[in-house]
Amino acid sequence: MNFKPSLFDKVKNEHIRIIHDERDAVNQVGRSLFHLIPPALSARPIIFVCIGTDRSTGDSLGPLIGTFLEQKNVHPFHIYGTLDQPIHALNLAEKLSDIKHSHPNSFIIGIDACLGRLKSVGIIQIGNGPIKPGAGVNKELPAVGDIHISGIVNVSGFMEYYVLQNTRLNLVMRMAKTIADGIYEASMYYKPKHHFSKLQWTLEQENTN
Repeated sequence: MNFKPSLFDKVKNEHIRIIHDERDAVNQVGRSLFHLIPPALSARPIIFVCIGTDRSTGDSLGPLIGTFLEQKNVHPFHIYGTLDQPIHALNLAEKLSDIKHSHPNSFIIGIDACLGRLKSVGIIQIGNGPIKPGAGVNKELPAVGDIHISGIVNVSGFMEYYVLQNTRLNLVMRMAKTIADGIYEASMYYKPKHHFSKLQWTLEQENTN
């Protein structure tokens, strides 16, 4: 796929919105992340904080992504929040404190499910700034991340907690797989031996066409 400068401008300035099941969704996720995170040679630890719980189908997006990433080699990225060890409302503040203590000067990517308009269900959003967990169900929780990834899993506006509980697992699984595969692609190009320039991915993508 040809890399378009206009997409890079969008990544820097606003949310990127990716339909989770379109043909090149994985590549779009990986490429967007690659241009948002600091250069590999900066040596800042890159941390993915996958927020949510498997007690609610809609809210399981984050820990599903964390679990999929645990099964891949995404070094040098660090992954927190899985089905086995979830990060949720009750332990979020403690886990963030532990992460910042273990990884000083880290660059954090917050990942969480969210609710939105009907026509936006199934869309992955990537952008600058933190994710605000719990906002969709009126909970006050710490903001997470220098940048964020959110997946719109269902419709907002009425009985949000009930809506999250009754979200289709199939949709959540497919979105989680797309995001995890995109993060894996970004990790392959992030390693210092590959990081001559952020244009390298562009050139390799163009040469395949």
